[in-house]
Amino acid sequence: MQTQLLPLVVRASEEGELNPLLPHPIELILSLVVFGLLFFAVKKFVVPNFETTFAERTTAIEGGLAAAETKQAEADAKLAELEKQLADARHEAARIREEAREQGAAIIAEMREQAQTEATRIVDNGKTQIEAERQQAVTSLRAEVGTLATSLAGRIVGEALEDEARQSRVVERFLADLEAGSPAQN
Repeated sequence: MQTQLLPLVVRASEEGELNPLLPHPIELILSLVVFGLLFFAVKKFVVPNFETTFAERTTAIEGGLAAAETKQAEADAKLAELEKQLADARHEAARIREEAREQGAAIIAEMREQAQTEATRIVDNGKTQIEAERQQAVTSLRAEVGTLATSLAGRIVGEALEDEARQSRVVERFLADLEAGSPAQN
């Protein structure tokens, strides 16, 4: 295609005609004036608005970032404070649990000691009571045995036991009297 255009450009320049590839000088000047006016208008009216908007956005973004950093620092400080309070609360709870364990152990030891003291007292009272009842039973039995022995001796002395039949009757009567609850006196 270049080979076809080249003869046309050469022929047009030989004839004195204007070259279609080169613009007319008027068009070139008019284009430069319109470009200058358009450049001046954009520079005067549009660019300052863009710059103002960019500056406002930059300020807003930087302010937002600074505020976010401040809020983040406050949040970190608050988190650290809350973690410290939580650690203190855990420590306090552990201390209270340990005190409760110690108090519980002391109460249990005291209750065991009281129970041991009470058990010893009850056993001592029981032994004393048993000993007193035994002494009373021994005294009562001695008195009863003495009465029985006297009654038996009186029966033996009061009645002559010469034959076997009579002896067995006396023994049977004595045993029957004992079973009845009170010895019969002759």
